[in-house]
Amino acid sequence: MTDDSAAMPLADEPAEYEVTASDLVYAGRVWDVRSDTVSYGDGEIVRQYVDHPGASAIVAIDDERRVLLIQQYRHPIRHRDWEIPAGLLDVDGESPLETAQRELAEEADLTASSWESLLSIFTTPGGNDEVVHLFLARGLSEIGSAHDRAEEEADIRVEWVPLDAVLDGVLAGRLRNGILAVGVLAAAERLRRTEAAAGARD
Repeated sequence: MTDDSAAMPLADEPAEYEVTASDLVYAGRVWDVRSDTVSYGDGEIVRQYVDHPGASAIVAIDDERRVLLIQQYRHPIRHRDWEIPAGLLDVDGESPLETAQRELAEEADLTASSWESLLSIFTTPGGNDEVVHLFLARGLSEIGSAHDRAEEEADIRVEWVPLDAVLDGVLAGRLRNGILAVGVLAAAERLRRTEAAAGARD
């Protein structure tokens, strides 16, 4: 590593390799499975992956420093896991922020006066191309429910949990949803830095 590269911020690097064949293996209701043949090095590799539309997720924190969590059944893991509100980027022309605002209303009957972008993550880069955009929502207000919840959403459990308790659950391995974990850790650090900066100005 050169001195120049050592001074550069660490970052993921985009890489484009020629895709010589791309086959639709399975067309699903929400996402598809593809099989790509890729020119790589001196040969070719074949990789199957979930072709995902992406999603937005929301860390909603109220004035009492509580996080909105929802619990619902997730069949692949056979758990009712705790999550933060989230939804697919499946509406044409809708930005990730607009998706987050819609999902907070649909899943939690809430609106927010303050929205901050936290970060975007690849959830499972070896198995799908999903990108989740995480937002911090503050200044929360209740709105009337206009969304009919069915299937797994019909018995969603909603809880307001102190941020520190959620962090404890993540670090102890009791709360294992990846988007929840990344979201609350990022939100806690954002709040810490914001409060530290405000304290330094005083």
